[in-house]
Amino acid sequence: MTTAVLLLLLAFGAYLVAVLENWATSGRFQLATPAFSALALLGRESVLPRKPDRIFFEVAPTLLLISAVLAAAVIPLTPNLIITDLATGALFINAALVYVLVALIMAGWGPNGAYAMIGGWRFLGQLIAYAMLIVMPITAVVMRAESLLTTQIVVSQAGLWNIVYQPVGFVLFFIAAMALAFLPPFDLTTAKGELAGGVEAEYSGVRLAVFRLGRLVLIITLAAATVVFYLGGWQGPWLPPWAWSAIKILAVTAIMLLAGRYMPRIREANLLSWCWMFGIPLALLNIFLVGVLVLVFS
Repeated sequence: MTTAVLLLLLAFGAYLVAVLENWATSGRFQLATPAFSALALLGRESVLPRKPDRIFFEVAPTLLLISAVLAAAVIPLTPNLIITDLATGALFINAALVYVLVALIMAGWGPNGAYAMIGGWRFLGQLIAYAMLIVMPITAVVMRAESLLTTQIVVSQAGLWNIVYQPVGFVLFFIAAMALAFLPPFDLTTAKGELAGGVEAEYSGVRLAVFRLGRLVLIITLAAATVVFYLGGWQGPWLPPWAWSAIKILAVTAIMLLAGRYMPRIREANLLSWCWMFGIPLALLNIFLVGVLVLVFS
């Protein structure tokens, strides 16, 4: 029952993300637009490239969706509303999200097209840049909670949210989450202005609908992980826990969608150099400071 409820909430959240993304892009807040777009895609013919790697081409959209859903499986919306409270939940999120890279490399390689392949390899360049900025901030969060349980991570923030306790880690994780979801200014993997959609370029019809659904679920999953790790999860006054989770997740999603719209696209080489020159030292500093605070105030 819990699994069904969470999957329905995830689907509803993905729909709201589509509404917010359309609003951020076009400036028009229209609740029905994602439904019409989905129906248009489902009614359109799924064109197959001339010489594809058929297995990679077919599996990539589904794998992107599955990886996002798997990561969401260990994210609690309330103390009891979670699919599975794994003892290694924090690490499981990172492990599940690794398959986003696999899905996009397959989507780039499978169609046997230049634009798609460039988009896939660009995402690989982004992964080398942001990968440590996912793992190292999570490490600091786990150090404070003294547990890998995502529910325990939320409970550990009862007195003070991690966004205040470790603001550097929050900024690094937020940037890495935007890069993982290939949102502007990290949308190198799609880059509609120069790659005609990149990894999406050769997909159409139902395949493209599944691919875009996977990306929407990925965005809502990363926003929910940000809320759990840094914004106190379901905690808050007056309102019930599920309401606080929903409000925080939608707020983080809106910020993720709007934050990069007015910034120029970042080249993967620059992203790589900045993350390794500044991001990783800052992440190490964050771990050190959290370790000192844990020892002093334990």
